[in-house]
Amino acid sequence: MNALTIQTKDKFNFIGVGPDDGEVLLLLHGLFGTASNFDETIHFFKDRYRIYLPILPIFDMDVRKLSVYSLMEYVRSFVEHFDIKNPHIIGNSLGGHIALLYVLEYMDDVKSMTLTGSSGLYESAFGKSFPRRGDKDFIRKKINLTFYDDDVATEEMVDEIYDITSNTRKCLKMVKTAKSAIRHNVGDQLDKIKVPTLLVWGKQDTITPAFVAEEFNEKIPNAKLEFIDKCGHAPMLETPEAFNKVLESFLSQV
Repeated sequence: MNALTIQTKDKFNFIGVGPDDGEVLLLLHGLFGTASNFDETIHFFKDRYRIYLPILPIFDMDVRKLSVYSLMEYVRSFVEHFDIKNPHIIGNSLGGHIALLYVLEYMDDVKSMTLTGSSGLYESAFGKSFPRRGDKDFIRKKINLTFYDDDVATEEMVDEIYDITSNTRKCLKMVKTAKSAIRHNVGDQLDKIKVPTLLVWGKQDTITPAFVAEEFNEKIPNAKLEFIDKCGHAPMLETPEAFNKVLESFLSQV
């Protein structure tokens, strides 16, 4: 599988692949996630859909302005800049939360929404003990909680989070973003969502557990919930074949 290239145009860093005339999949990564988390999904769909994945400027945005809402508005500016019409928005973790805010703000411009391990209702992240700087074993254990299968957590992931938590500026921005996500709970607005919505959840997700998916399913009108067994917080990374199959079926019906 060929590595995907991150492009830069104007102020945006992003992945953009697929036919120009295809329907658009707009992928949104999480706080601890990277573009590569969606590699399998991008390769699976790129011959049929135009795919965009903007790199969220969590570490580049002014810390005074940084919030889950300002990140949503960044996504909006990305959509407008590239003249993206009626995207299918797909978000994991924080990316799902941003997708929710985007749909609530710009519902008429969205064709469908897919959430997987989304924050916005409840999230048990690294807890009060995070960040713990300079402790790779601690970080490795916390990353392992993201997945059902510990082998999915690579040393590259551990090194990446270690580097972030060892950088005071980046660490502060990450903590501020996480706290903003907690403040921007959208539970009382979910009944306003009118776009077709798919919820794909790892049955063993410990960060946004199964009851979170069930609550999303109850509160979002006409949502469809699919659980994937032996899977944690990032189905598109841990169980890509199952995730892509569920997503493909949903997209064919909307």
